[in-house]
Amino acid sequence: MKTYSFVLYVSGRTERSTAALADLRLMCRTHIPDRFEIRVVDAAGEPGRADEERVLATPTVVRATPPPARRVIGDLSDIDRAAAALGLLDGREMKEGNGET
Repeated sequence: MKTYSFVLYVSGRTERSTAALADLRLMCRTHIPDRFEIRVVDAAGEPGRADEERVLATPTVVRATPPPARRVIGDLSDIDRAAAALGLLDGREMKEGNGET
């Protein structure tokens, strides 16, 4: 069973940062329960770290493991779409109403 490791880059303790973390946790609990870890990095407080990962905007979530790395930039509120972009659906289709239009 795969364990997923995520790094969430935020900019300070803002409402948007808090929402991104809550959405990421919900997405993980929904799609990969008990198989994830999340690390939060404040890009403003650790700009070198953000530069290493080439983070240009926040929030950005990077799936660090398993490889290959994947990322989603911005709003994570559509958890099924974000999960698909991060490779968490393992080939399953997104739930009806959340797919491509």
